[in-house]
Amino acid sequence: QSLPQQKLLTWLSVLECVEVFAEMGTARVWGEMGRWTIIVLIQLAKAILRLLLLLWYKAGIQTSPPIVPLNREQQQPLHPQDMEDNSSGKDQTYVGRRSSRVVRSLQNTPSLQSRHWGSPQQREESQSRRAEEMNQPPTPLGLQETIAESIYITRPLLHLLSLGVWGQRSWKPWLLSAVLDISSLSLLSDLKDLNRRERAELRRRTILLLYYLLRSPFYDRYSEGRILLLLRLLADYVPGVGFVTRPLMDYLPAWQKIYFYNWG
Repeated sequence: QSLPQQKLLTWLSVLECVEVFAEMGTARVWGEMGRWTIIVLIQLAKAILRLLLLLWYKAGIQTSPPIVPLNREQQQPLHPQDMEDNSSGKDQTYVGRRSSRVVRSLQNTPSLQSRHWGSPQQREESQSRRAEEMNQPPTPLGLQETIAESIYITRPLLHLLSLGVWGQRSWKPWLLSAVLDISSLSLLSDLKDLNRRERAELRRRTILLLYYLLRSPFYDRYSEGRILLLLRLLADYVPGVGFVTRPLMDYLPAWQKIYFYNWG
């Protein structure tokens, strides 16, 4: 990736990290008008950055978060002693004569911080495979797929616009957003030979369609009573589950009021 593209991804990641805090902080300081202003500005900035990545840098299907978090345990470098042993050509493994089991030799046991249960060959293979997957170029998008990704990117802006036109209690913003999400996924479903990261992103978007059961006005009219009843039954009749379900019941009303938790 070029340096400008990396900067765009960094700024996009920063926006996704601070959006909930910005919404809640602005609502506390400037009230509802300030809250909706910051929501529109953040969604507009995110849409511009994502469209630049899609149309100018040909970034393909974009993931959320834009920068995949680093797994430090999986990408932990070799201990200096291990690197010295590798450079000196020492054999790090021993193959059993009868069992043919590959085990690490006692002379080359690494420090506790960098110790792992797999053989050195397995670790090197998994690291190289993971690096290969991370460095795979994005799948080229045709016109149909580019339109589908553009629909997904601009959906939050169209939803906010419809909220301003028809109000928060109207079904039209909910239906418009659902139609745009489903249309985008349907157009992208024809893509073949996606890499692992892109397949995971499409699965995530499909699962997020369940959020429409928790979004107003559907939640206010249909889902709220059933969900609270289910959580209450689990808390009362399933031992140990109440530690999770009771705080969740208390949290749901607050969660509903924060735009970026359920719409962002």
